Amino acid sequence: MILELREVSFRYPGAPRAALEGVSLGLGPGEFVAVLGPNGSGKTTLVRVALGAVRPMAGSVLVAGRPVHTWTPRALARIVAVVPQREEQAFPLRVRDAVLLGRYPHLSPWARAGQGDYRAAARALAAVDAEDLADRWIDTLSGGEYQRVRLARALAQEPRLLVLDEPTVSLDLRHEMELFERARRLAGVGGPGVLLITHHVNLAARFADRVLVLHRGHSVGQGRPADVLTRERVARVFEWPVAIAPFEGAPQIVPLRTRESSG
Repeated sequence: MILELREVSFRYPGAPRAALEGVSLGLGPGEFVAVLGPNGSGKTTLVRVALGAVRPMAGSVLVAGRPVHTWTPRALARIVAVVPQREEQAFPLRVRDAVLLGRYPHLSPWARAGQGDYRAAARALAAVDAEDLADRWIDTLSGGEYQRVRLARALAQEPRLLVLDEPTVSLDLRHEMELFERARRLAGVGGPGVLLITHHVNLAARFADRVLVLHRGHSVGQGRPADVLTRERVARVFEWPVAIAPFEGAPQIVPLRTRESSG
């Protein structure tokens, strides 16, 4: 396992209930696992606990077999790469230099990037079909192009675990599909484990090996999408009536109109 959460619980100070309660999750090399749930279900907290940003009040978190809090930030960044939900560019950079930032966990303090680092950055750009963007300035990119560059920067770290936190925010349909397809391709044989946090239930069902469904901090289902995403469970978790129809072997959720809206 690259990542193991064992019966993890966490409550924010002053919160009326736990953000996570007894949640377990395991993820190995080449696996693509999607975490689903409505707002406030604990998805972001799960990421923070998994990365050691906060320590659980109960349970344990292991990264590559070691408690996550025993890793230094630099050492952890050699194993885990994260594409956060949002970020701001502090200063202008060309795309090649932005992707090269992913190599710094592998450099000793004050060392300059070498040829091996430039080759790793070039491989990362190629992996997301962004080689033609290398000489562009970051602030000239479209939303979809910028997301590819952020993914390339994470891949330049050569991680064993890639964490994508709501990576399709503000992307259109084409770029959403491209991102899920790339995540699926990256998590192939010999690739990193991919942990993706998303609201896109239907895309997760089509591309992920397994899904974890969270509801009010609890795990209410985990396993193959076809086994977990039942009509009753989805309607209960998202608090809306749905129908489910199979497409290419994966369950696809159709939200139903309520009587009030259809009248």
